[in-house]
Amino acid sequence: MKKYFLIICFFVAQLHAQSQNYFVYVAAESDDTVSLLKFDGNTISEIERFEVGYYPTEIEGPHGITVDPNGKFWYLSLAHGNPFGKLLKFSTKNNKVVDETTLGLFPASMQISKTTGLLYCVNFNLHGKMVPSSVSVVDPETMTEIKKIKIGAMPHGSRISPDGLKQYSVSMMSSELYEIDALDLSVSRKINLENTMNSMKKTHDNDKKMKMNHSEKQKKGMKMKGMSISNVKPTWVIHHPINKTLYIAGNGSDEIIEIDSENWKISKRIKAQKGPYNVEVTPNGRVLVATLKSIGSTAIWDLENNYNLTILKNTNTVSHGIAISSDSKYAFILPKKRQIHVVFLVHVQQFEYALKRLCASIKFNIFVCLCHQNLYLIKPNKEHHGKCKKLNFDFPTRFT
Repeated sequence: MKKYFLIICFFVAQLHAQSQNYFVYVAAESDDTVSLLKFDGNTISEIERFEVGYYPTEIEGPHGITVDPNGKFWYLSLAHGNPFGKLLKFSTKNNKVVDETTLGLFPASMQISKTTGLLYCVNFNLHGKMVPSSVSVVDPETMTEIKKIKIGAMPHGSRISPDGLKQYSVSMMSSELYEIDALDLSVSRKINLENTMNSMKKTHDNDKKMKMNHSEKQKKGMKMKGMSISNVKPTWVIHHPINKTLYIAGNGSDEIIEIDSENWKISKRIKAQKGPYNVEVTPNGRVLVATLKSIGSTAIWDLENNYNLTILKNTNTVSHGIAISSDSKYAFILPKKRQIHVVFLVHVQQFEYALKRLCASIKFNIFVCLCHQNLYLIKPNKEHHGKCKKLNFDFPTRFT
């Protein structure tokens, strides 16, 4: 039996719907495979699983996935290159590789601008020196890297603005948000995300952590000398689909940071539980979903009324990866170890939501789907804030 490395990382690609069917690409980073899943609103199944990479004896680490705006091709980064990673281009008709190119050190998350037609991929540089890295800009037609744009240390969470004119990413080790002009391919603005008061309080604790983890970081090849300590450790950024707001996951500071993108300033710091990592907003702009990677949970906020609706416990201790369907109904959460959760987001009436959660997941090896479900009713007002009533119901129930 093939052994997996310490953590099996799953990432979900953008979804598209046909009638009531949803299709999801999932990459297994420690297994060098990608699976195509189909969800019909009631059951979920694995249509196909295929190997990616070139070296059978090495883990090449499929990491970031994105589907182009017209749905004809999808793209995958192989992060663990020697020394550089690759970008692969696949046809959605047969899931075969049609082209490839070489990028930087540990290429990670990416998206394609609907305006420029270019692909923007951050080079995370996970195993290298803690120095400024870059965003690779690629022409998907020719699969040519046309420019590398220098940004901060360990950039992650590459996302495009709704109008396609800006690219955003956060630098985990330098605690910065970068905005790139998608047309002239240059950094237009950046902002430091550190909270000065919190930074002062945490300096002593971080110094101790650095000493404790120094040998571990050396083993990983991370050179911390000369680098300022990041307290926020931002890992993901998403632009609100309607208004001029950015949301950032502060993995180190346990918060969601709200940025006013028009005035380019921090407008709010939303306290979250431990270790938010991925963050996404529904296309209708009403709900924010975040993985709490350190405690294996998923947090859901009502953005219209500024309430934390609920926190759902996942089946595993680590959660990593979110995709939301284009109709804003479903959030697909990856708690690792070959599993996927589906959270059903429905606006029942004003100030009331129903969340149907498929708690058990696909186990790809034995092809088992949907063990049990729970229905959560939440009333986000002053009397019920932070409370939810859990109702059990028998399987199967059709999601409509």
